[in-house]
Amino acid sequence: MRATTRLAGPLAVTQLAQFSLTLTDTVLIGRVGSDALAAVGLGSTLYIVAYLLCMGILAAVPPLAAQAYGARNPRQMRRIVRQGLWIAMLIGSLSILALWPAEQIFLLLGQTRDLAAVSQEYVRAAVWGIIPGLCVICLRGYISVMERPGLILVVMLCGFVVNALADYALIFGVWGFPKLEVMGVGLATAITNLMMCAIIMTIAMKAGRMRQYYVLGRLWRSDWSAFRDIFRVGIPISMMIMMEHSLFASATFMMGNLGTAAVAAHTIALNLAATSFMVPLGIGQAAVVRVGLAVGRKDPDGIRRAGWTALVIGGLFMLIPALLFAFFPKALIGLFIDVDAPENANVLALGMSYLRIAAFFQLFDGIQCIAAHVLRGHRDTRTPMMAAALSYLIIGFPSAFYMAFHTPLAGDGIWWGLLVALGLVAVFLTLRIHRLNRQVST
Repeated sequence: MRATTRLAGPLAVTQLAQFSLTLTDTVLIGRVGSDALAAVGLGSTLYIVAYLLCMGILAAVPPLAAQAYGARNPRQMRRIVRQGLWIAMLIGSLSILALWPAEQIFLLLGQTRDLAAVSQEYVRAAVWGIIPGLCVICLRGYISVMERPGLILVVMLCGFVVNALADYALIFGVWGFPKLEVMGVGLATAITNLMMCAIIMTIAMKAGRMRQYYVLGRLWRSDWSAFRDIFRVGIPISMMIMMEHSLFASATFMMGNLGTAAVAAHTIALNLAATSFMVPLGIGQAAVVRVGLAVGRKDPDGIRRAGWTALVIGGLFMLIPALLFAFFPKALIGLFIDVDAPENANVLALGMSYLRIAAFFQLFDGIQCIAAHVLRGHRDTRTPMMAAALSYLIIGFPSAFYMAFHTPLAGDGIWWGLLVALGLVAVFLTLRIHRLNRQVST
């Protein structure tokens, strides 16, 4: 319990700090006007899709490195991290090429020509931060395996400060910088990723006992077995992330057919849920390391303890936002809108209804997130991917659609559909953990 919380605490705060980077972008560009805000929102949506696909593949680095470290094979751990950096540069370069014609992509998706052109300014500036950003993700995994999460938090807090200052300078043209508005947000993202990459590479080479592993040495040396292993483990993770992202994106589009108030209420509820989700995400990242280390040293009891402890901690924590959503929805919505204004009455009523459903949603979302990470520690990523396909795409989406448009539930039906999807995947993955634990015991 102590080992998991000591690792998970800084990682959870790191996730919250990373979440705040996008929040800072939104708040500052919002002062320019609604058109600029829409352009950044559209551009960042496309950017994030590409980033998530790449990030899912690199999520294979921590469990593979942890297993090698647990097996007392530092050479193999070094090779995995090295090949992770190779893959970061490869898929990052492909992402730049894919995102460069952003205006044409937006036009194909039915956006107006003016909005597509301005959104492209953001994308073409931000893409230069993709490769260093992916290198940060890879080295974060390595530092987590070395159980130094506080160093990752320092990197992310530095990134938050740099991003806020760069946003302010480049959006509004202060301190002698040009006034770039939308392009400024993209450049701030790229600058922040470059800075974080430089800091985390220095830490990986110089900090404490990490110096002796020389993890960035001989970067030119290939290891095609490790290279293939990262893709073999990482591609199912990437697919699972994209299926979950697609479900939530579809929910937002469905809300768009129910009116402006429904979209506004849904956005508020989803932002609150996403904020609390950062904590189980941090716990899950700790679980990958703890389980991977136990797998590497062939310790069945340690594998069981690491997995179930993470699930218990995550479940207990998620009771807190669940209770807040159930009993204080009005106060939480008041953080976003004036709840006493008559024109917001409909948004308030819908938001309170969505948050009460989200109270149950929180528990399942936290459990499925941590369970998926526990399974990654076992290198088991294909089964979670298939469970996600069944739960999100085959059952969850049709359930949400049917309840929204063929029953009186409307927007509540979409949230009940999300709850069904997350509940199913949480059950499937928990049962899978139980089965794997029985296998390792025998």
